[in-house]
Amino acid sequence: MSGNNKDNTDPTGSSGTSRRRLLQGALVAGAMAGTGAWRAAPGAARRPARAHLRQPGSRPYPDRAAGADTIPQIKHIVVLMMENHSYDNKLGMLGRAGADGFTLGANGKPTASNPYANGNIQHAFRMPTTCQLSGSPSQTWHDSHTSFDNGKNDGFVKSTSGPVSMGYWQRADQPFYYSVASQFPIADRYFCSLLGQTFPNRRFLISATSMGMVNDGVPDPLQYPKNGTIFDELNKHSISWKDYGSGGKFLNTAELYPLLALRNLGKIVSIDHFYGDAKAGTLPSFSLVEPNYLSSSEEDPQSIAEGEAFAAGVIHAVMSGPAWKNTLLIWTYDEHGGYYDHVPPPTAIAPDNIPPDTPGGDHYNGFRQYGFRVPCAVISPWSRPDYVSHEIFDHTSICSLVEHKWNLPAMTHRDANASPMLDLLDLSSPAFQTPPRLARPLAGTDPNALACQKTGAGTIPPPGSVTKPKKAAAGLGV
Repeated sequence: MSGNNKDNTDPTGSSGTSRRRLLQGALVAGAMAGTGAWRAAPGAARRPARAHLRQPGSRPYPDRAAGADTIPQIKHIVVLMMENHSYDNKLGMLGRAGADGFTLGANGKPTASNPYANGNIQHAFRMPTTCQLSGSPSQTWHDSHTSFDNGKNDGFVKSTSGPVSMGYWQRADQPFYYSVASQFPIADRYFCSLLGQTFPNRRFLISATSMGMVNDGVPDPLQYPKNGTIFDELNKHSISWKDYGSGGKFLNTAELYPLLALRNLGKIVSIDHFYGDAKAGTLPSFSLVEPNYLSSSEEDPQSIAEGEAFAAGVIHAVMSGPAWKNTLLIWTYDEHGGYYDHVPPPTAIAPDNIPPDTPGGDHYNGFRQYGFRVPCAVISPWSRPDYVSHEIFDHTSICSLVEHKWNLPAMTHRDANASPMLDLLDLSSPAFQTPPRLARPLAGTDPNALACQKTGAGTIPPPGSVTKPKKAAAGLGV
């Protein structure tokens, strides 16, 4: 989500908080009342061609019954999805062998840069604090495509995101996250599902389509996917699930389809239930864990330290619970938040024939395009040690993982052909049966970690981070 929403379908131009309140109203109102060709952009990674494309409604294992458990080592899948940060913005400085982060210059700083409209160069820079600007950068449909620039990834600063898009954090700013990303397997080709905002990307997470949504507008309260959501498939086969929310009256992901929420009110519960279930070893078979979207989701202008602390609490609750031996947790982000990433997202399979719902009619490549990379780690006793995956994933890969585990039918063309992330696991031996020691989150060790919530994000861009074009080749990262 973002407060910068100039091409939003919500005519009020309201903030994320207001949009969530509006959608609450939509819930009440609801109670009352093709496969695209792969066309790679210049410089984009290409998906390998498939000899045969699966179709919606097909099962991963056609000779087995729907609902059959094909991965008995895993009994609980937990998805912890934070908000609005690209891979480079969070993990570009990780320095893990084999992981595709920033290229560093002789000064140890990133060589990445983006031009201003006047030709000046904005170099990548370490963010001055753990806090962010309010309303910037932008990840709207239009600004995301401006940033993408047909695969050149040189429009971030030219977009309304401006120079803050080139900011990043490093290990000292987020020690827990870097500890997780250094020990557990990560995916450096995990892309968000479209070049757009939170709501459509989270719709892809649960239905493998956004049904045309590209920004954080209020959805039609009666709109519903033709083939339902992943929760509908779980319900059909009596597979338990919950959506744990931290935002009180603010929306959970399941509520992005109001009818889905109305049909499953008992399964959309508070975060307190999660901690209780994790401690008791009674987590459902599938669960979403959601941060407080006002304070701990890591959306601007929040401090990333508060989000890291929340994520650490969730991950430690899973690792210390009696069901750890049979649990798989995926840590990721819903979209890039407007922050720079150096890897051009590849083309994708369109989920269906629904076109983008854009007020200006700018369809670009439609839904035949992934969004930018976001961080992703798989945290489980069965995680594959010493591994960085380079397979192409998106949010529908999580759908595909669930579908492969329980042999459920695909919902759209996208999840039918998405990689199920199984390369990140070693199901022959639980390498992390004893959970590793992880660094404490910054907020737990630095008493000043959250001071910027009162003093501000600092000077952005920092002095010395902007140069004239003739100095661009020097790699003057800050």
